[in-house]
Amino acid sequence: MLGGVFFIERKLMKPLFKKFKKAICATIATLCVGGMTAGVALADMNGIDVSGWQAPDITSVVDADFAIVKVNQGTWLNGSWRTQAANAVNTGKELGLYDYASGMNATAEADAFVDRIGGYVGKAMLVLDWESYQNSAFGNSNWIREWVNRVHERTAVWPVVYCSKSVVSQIPSDVRSHCMLWAAQYANNNATGYQSSPWNAGSSGEGMLQYSSSGYLNGRGPLDLDVFFGDRVAWRKISCGERQGCSTSGSGSTGTASTPSATTKTETTTTTTDLNALASAVIRGEYGNGQDRRNRLGGNYDKVMAIVNSRMDGSTYTGSTTVTRTVTRTYVVRSGDTVSAVANRLGLLPVSAWHVPSGNLNRIYVGQTITYTGSAATSTTSYSSSSHVVRSGESLWSIYGTGWSAAASRNGLHYPYTIYPGQTLR
Repeated sequence: MLGGVFFIERKLMKPLFKKFKKAICATIATLCVGGMTAGVALADMNGIDVSGWQAPDITSVVDADFAIVKVNQGTWLNGSWRTQAANAVNTGKELGLYDYASGMNATAEADAFVDRIGGYVGKAMLVLDWESYQNSAFGNSNWIREWVNRVHERTAVWPVVYCSKSVVSQIPSDVRSHCMLWAAQYANNNATGYQSSPWNAGSSGEGMLQYSSSGYLNGRGPLDLDVFFGDRVAWRKISCGERQGCSTSGSGSTGTASTPSATTKTETTTTTTDLNALASAVIRGEYGNGQDRRNRLGGNYDKVMAIVNSRMDGSTYTGSTTVTRTVTRTYVVRSGDTVSAVANRLGLLPVSAWHVPSGNLNRIYVGQTITYTGSAATSTTSYSSSSHVVRSGESLWSIYGTGWSAAASRNGLHYPYTIYPGQTLR
């Protein structure tokens, strides 16, 4: 603990082991963009950074504007990085990819990183993670310089540098002049969701801040939580760097990388009708009253009101919620292929659900990656509304309305009635 602040390393170890680690260095990524600091951001973005110990689907199941994925640590490779990256892109998130510095030859490590990420160059933010743990070069500022310059030489992109605010001085001034800093500093280790004004944000001139390793989103955690002091266009400018013809426009992700395999498959499950969330919104007054509420809830009215009523009196309601499985597949075009033939051969119909680089389904070329995005059969999942998983920003009042006091009593909560994201209430 330095100056009353925890500086925690977190990318290598599972949460179970974090509390035993020496408090030294959380990750800071210096996005190599000269002059970009918190003060010039027009719109902030909330996101997460993940490593190999986390589930492959983590980047698709939590709400985030961006996700930064660990690719390697020297010669060690995160076996889930491609899936984590693809899931982020396929759910409309901006993407970052990082190399955790191992201390091996800096040029060799930079080359290994660039070789691995291949088709994502120009589409994802590139990051060096500079920490003390298992990094034999820690304290050697020239190692950072050599790695950064080699990545730029190979890609025409200035990478970001991540480190703890306690060791920002190790980043050479010439690197800082090109690269955005991603700094890490935690006010405490309390469970939290996204924060609109993290403690001490921007104090080191960083363009991005990691402010917690105890984040909980959509019931998943603990997670590293970050805020980027800019919008999607700013993110993409960093990702594009000095590359010619690189686009920073559009919405959603910047695109997926080509893969050597003929087909890859990524499945994500999204709740298309979250009845519990609708019930919370009704209690907050967001759906009006009487006929107005009935009209706005439509076919979900009876089920939602059953949940609302059960929350108010503490009873149990058992019902169902509709879940749609969204299936995404990519396919690398071979000689003689047509979109129609591929769709029928793989059983991925209708043909109109396919997307091709040219925008014309009749115009594809060998080696291109085409993408199918469609919905599988709708299923029904049982749930009990007597329990509720707390989400970021919720309070007892927003969940239970005038029944909040009874809910506090049922759950053994006392003043100041603090609840945390991921906590289950009954």
